[in-house]
Formats: sequence, C-alpha cells, structure tokens
Amino acid sequence: MHPANKLSVTVIFHSLVFLILSIFITSQTMAAISADEKAQTVVHMLDYISVDYPEFVKNGKVLNQSEFEEQLEFSTQALTLLKEMPANAEQSILLDKGQVLRSAINSKVDGGEVSKQANALRADVIRVYKVAVTPKSTPNLLKASQLYAANCAVCHGATGRGDGPLSKGMDPQPSDFHEEARMKVRSIYGLYNTIALGVAGTPMRPFTEITEEDRWALAFFVGTLRHTQEDVNQGESAWNNGEGKKDFQNLRALATQTPDEVEQQGGKSLVQVQAYLTSHPEAIKVAGPSPLDVSREKLVQSLAAYQAGDAGAARQLAITAYLEGFELVESSLDNTDGALRQKIELEMMALRAAISAGKPVEEVSKQVKVIEALLNQADEALSENLSATTAFISALLILLREGLEAILVLAAIISFVVKTGRRDALRYIHYGWIAAVALGILTWVVANYVLTISGANRELTEGITALVAAIMLLYVGYWLHSKSYAQAWQKFIREHVTAALEKKTMWAMASVSFLAVYRELFEIILFYQALWVQVGDDGHVAVLSGVGAAAILLAVIGWAILKYSIRLPIGPFFGVTSGLLALLAVVFAGNGIAALQEAGVIEADRINFVTVPLLGVHPTMQGITTQAIILALVMIGIWMSRRQAKSV
Repeated sequence: MHPANKLSVTVIFHSLVFLILSIFITSQTMAAISADEKAQTVVHMLDYISVDYPEFVKNGKVLNQSEFEEQLEFSTQALTLLKEMPANAEQSILLDKGQVLRSAINSKVDGGEVSKQANALRADVIRVYKVAVTPKSTPNLLKASQLYAANCAVCHGATGRGDGPLSKGMDPQPSDFHEEARMKVRSIYGLYNTIALGVAGTPMRPFTEITEEDRWALAFFVGTLRHTQEDVNQGESAWNNGEGKKDFQNLRALATQTPDEVEQQGGKSLVQVQAYLTSHPEAIKVAGPSPLDVSREKLVQSLAAYQAGDAGAARQLAITAYLEGFELVESSLDNTDGALRQKIELEMMALRAAISAGKPVEEVSKQVKVIEALLNQADEALSENLSATTAFISALLILLREGLEAILVLAAIISFVVKTGRRDALRYIHYGWIAAVALGILTWVVANYVLTISGANRELTEGITALVAAIMLLYVGYWLHSKSYAQAWQKFIREHVTAALEKKTMWAMASVSFLAVYRELFEIILFYQALWVQVGDDGHVAVLSGVGAAAILLAVIGWAILKYSIRLPIGPFFGVTSGLLALLAVVFAGNGIAALQEAGVIEADRINFVTVPLLGVHPTMQGITTQAIILALVMIGIWMSRRQAKSV
C-alpha cells in the first residue's frame, strides 16, 4: 500500500476512535479514570479551547465547521467530567462557569472572550482540585532534545516546523512550533498535557511510555523552539539585572503562563526573560523565591483551602508558610528587630490554632492579613538593615548561637576523659562529631541536588534528635554526678584504673557527641543559605567573615572550658560538668518539643509564661511540661547519687 494511502487509513481510523470516545465519554470509559486524571483532562480540553477556538470563530462567523463542533464537544466533555469530580465547596461555581463557556461557544461569541473564559476556568480547576502543573525537578533539556529527535521529529520536523517525513497528507497537519500566533497562547503546561494525553481525533497520541519527568523536559524543549538565540541572550541579560525575579519565582510560574499573558504583564522584555528561563530552567532554582515570598504564597493557599472547606490542608499550608519561609530568616530578623520576629512567630502560631479550632473564615482571613502586614515590615527591616556590618553580625551570631550548645557538650565530655586519664575514650567522642559533620554535609547535598527535604521533615528530625540527645545527656550527667563524691570517685578509680571506661558509657558519649552536633548542623546550613541570598553578591565577604569569626570564638570557648575545668578539684569538676549537661538536657528537651510543634506533629497550647529561646523555654503547655519532667528526673538523679554515695 502506498504510504499516502496508509496515512489516509490512519487518519480515518483515528477519526473513528474519536467518534467512539465521544459517544461513550460520559459513561463507562470516563468512569474508569481517576479523579486526578479527570481534572488533568478537563484542564487539557480547556487549554485547547483557549488556543484553537479563536482560529475558527471570528466576528461571530465559523471559519471551520468541523473544528467548531470539536470545540463545542470539548466544552461538553469538560462539563461532564466536572460533574463527576469529587464533591467540593466550589464545584457548583466551576459548573456554572463551564455552562457559561459552553453557551458562549454555542453562540459563537468572539474568540478572545471565549479564550479568556476558558483560561479562567482552567486556572480555577487547577486551584480547586490541586492539579499538578509543574515538574518535580529541574527539566533536563539535553535529554529532551534526544527524546524529541526520537519521538517527535518524524512528524513535527527536526526544527519543529511541522515538516517531518510523515507530515505529508496528515489532517490536521502537525503543529508548527514556530507559528507565533499559536505558540504565544500555549503554556509549557499545555504542551506537557498534549504530550501526556494526546489529542483525540488526530495522529497525536499520548506518550505514556515516556516518564513524567521526561515528558516535562520534552515540553520545555518544545517551548524553546519558537525563540531566537537573540531573545534568549536578551532575556539572560535582563534576568541577571533583576528583571522577572518576582514574576518567575518558581517553575510553576514559568510553566503555567503563556507568552501572551507574560507580554501583557511586562512587555517584550519579560517575554525574553521567559524565553531564557525556558531554555535554562535551572536558573530559577539558583535564584529561588525569597523565604518571605514563600510564606506569603503558602498563606494565600492556606486561606483558599480553608475557604474551600479543607481545614486539614489549610493547617498544613500554614505550617509550611512558617517552616519553608519565615523560619529561614528568623536569625537575620532577630538581629535587626527581635520583637518583630517574636510577634510574627506568635501570630503564625495563632493562625494554626484558629484553623484547628474551626474559627469562621472571616476570622482566619483577618489573621492572614495581620501576618502579611508583619511580613511586609520584616521585608523592610531586612532590606534596610542587611548592610555589610549587619550581614557580618548575623553570620557570626547564627553559628555562635547554634554551635554553642554543641561546643559546651563536647568540651565537657572531652575535659572529663582528659582529667581522668582515659584518653582511650577520646576517639569515641571524635567518632561522634566527625560522623555528625559527614552526615550533615551529606544531608545538605541530598537536599540540594537529589530531593527536597521539607521544613516539616527537617523540624521532625531536629525535634526527635533533640529529645534523644536530652535523654543521653541525662544518662551521662547522672553518671558524672554519681562520681562527684570522694568515696564514689575512689571506688571508681580502684575498679577502673587499669581498664578503659565501660563500653556502654563510651558509646553513650559518642552518641551525645553525634547528636549535639548533627541537630544543629543542617539548620545552620539552611540559615546561611537564606542569608547568602539576602545579602547579595556585595555581602558575601561579610557573611564569610562572620562565619570565620564565630568559628574562632567557639574554638576559644571550647579551649577555655577544657583548660580551666581540668584545674578544678575532682568533686567540683564532676558537679559542674554534670550540672551543665543537666541544664543542656532541659534546653534540648524544650527546643525538641518546639521543633515537633513547628512540624505540626504536636499541638501547641499557649500559656502565659516567659519566652527564653536560649534556654529552650517556649510558652506552651507541652514544652513547659516536658522541661518540668526533665527537671524532676534531674532532681531524682541527684537524690539517687547522694544515696549511693552514702552507701559506699
């Protein structure tokens, strides 16, 4: 059979398939797909209506009857699928908009108005049903070019002009990705949907055999074909000068906006920025949104979820607004306006409480506005005060504050083994902190280059680590205190003078060494990442200087503790060291509970009490109660060690 005849048969076959799908679309066929797939299909159909309808209906006249009927059919199918979606507070509104859109198409309303309605409804469906509209990782365009050559060039042509070897005789013709009028109203997400779902009634089939990650990469690659190298170069220059940073804060913003929408917002220059970012999506990850912008975005999403009746999602988004945003600038803001930092923290906690308590939407909305106003104040405080001096102080205090606890623990344990002559135990302590540093670096690498570690998981890790560290500190502190009496010490010397420390004690010290360092390290790295972005290129030297100064101060503090604690008589030495470890156990316990509360694992019932973060004191019933229990255990340990000393 002649290739052209084969192609005609193929086109006829696909047309029959489309007709059959149209007949059964409202029954068994569509009932079998999941709600998520239905939402994706609705979005895909609306995207095609917004792009194709204006081409075939102009000034109330139908230019292509078959295409017009297809647009009408798409709007009908979209309505049907919306009716089958899970119940939602806004479902009726979506159906009303869908009906208005279908009526507009049936009445042959002007293409621009129909396109506007379709785009608005598409955005609502994405928001209400939380449709995934962005890649999970930065697309690999090099691999995408290979995928295009293997799967797409045969129809669309090597350069995307719709002139591939199989394009002759196709009806409709393969898309020309250089066609300005058509491509300016296509988003990358629209291209992704076409690759993933295909186009019924045409030879464009769904490429389900390609992974989701590769389909996204392919969509980005196709999106680059319409742009000239000059546009990309101009866009790169504008991006490096700060243009588009607020418009394209993440891959979602890049993938969901059409070039036409972008041009309306910021003109040709912003379209060129979009062209550059489509070709180099990794640039968005490097720039990234500011932490406070992340907080604002999540707060808006939280309120929208609460208005839609999804309190669970609203609470989780409110937690994310703190963990993934504001928490990363807390240290910097603390150094410029500590009172504002504490107020924002309290108001964000109050928002979570209001959501959990099921307060009226108006009250939750008011609380969100209060937080947004405070975030604006924080923005001003940070932008005005992040001079070189402030950057230096912020960098110094972050490491000094977060590292002091770890230094105190390490110095206390090291001074003990040195004073007792049991240097054989030193290697266990070094094993602990070296392993913590290695794991901290590995965690950072994984978080930046392999997968995203959420703020909730970070806080969960920190909380559990802090509580385990508190328990280990209690054990080691009790062991030290039990040797603080002369009789007990003499007995210990007699029994262990020729032997190493008990294995369980050495491994306990190694565990404390590990936990004390690891619980702080990854959070320190995250704080420095946020500060690094805030200060800009001019402030990087100041940040590095602050880090260096803090490291020197911590080394001096550790040296002083080692030097002067070893000179203490054995009784006071053990007493002071065990007391220090007991205090740190209380601090770790308070901060551990606070971290779990920030992660949303434990409720936070506020009480009228002082706030002393340096001592792990946070005014919640759960935190204060835990610290009281730790103090009680310390008192019991002191009583037991005294009782044992009297019996020696």
